[in-house]
Amino acid sequence: MIEDRKRMALAKQDIEYIKTHLAEWLAEQSVGKPLAVYEIELRERMVRVEEALKHQGRLIQALIEQMDKRFDQVDKRFDQVDKRFEQVDKRLEQMEKRFDQVEKRIEQVEKHLEQIDKRFDQVDKRFEQIDKRFEAMTQRIDRFMIWSFGITIAAAGIVIGVLRLWPPVSP
Repeated sequence: MIEDRKRMALAKQDIEYIKTHLAEWLAEQSVGKPLAVYEIELRERMVRVEEALKHQGRLIQALIEQMDKRFDQVDKRFDQVDKRFEQVDKRLEQMEKRFDQVEKRIEQVEKHLEQIDKRFDQVDKRFEQIDKRFEAMTQRIDRFMIWSFGITIAAAGIVIGVLRLWPPVSP
């Protein structure tokens, strides 16, 4: 292996030869243009590439700035949306409080309705008692009328009987 490396190593003379003729070979490869023209062209191309890169850099910077502005706008919109959600949350909390108040009021109304139901039951019982009293009064009045009618007829019969039995008065 060491022998192979020795064989492949270039001699100093070979390296010097390559260095001296390298410029010529490159000039020959540049389509027959002399080395100075080729270098000028390369420099012009490099200048154009650098200018194009600068221009691209400016465009990229402008795009970045526009994107930053748009991101700022989007952030502002998200902030607005967040504020709206906070307002909605507050409104929902207020609604929940109101619903709780309504539920309490409904419970109070239900209690009052239960009390009213109890009072109506009491009134119904009183009406039943009054109905019983009216029925008792009606029965008493019926008996009284029967007895009164009976006594009136008996008295009328007695008066008629006494008048028939009484001697007539002559004139």
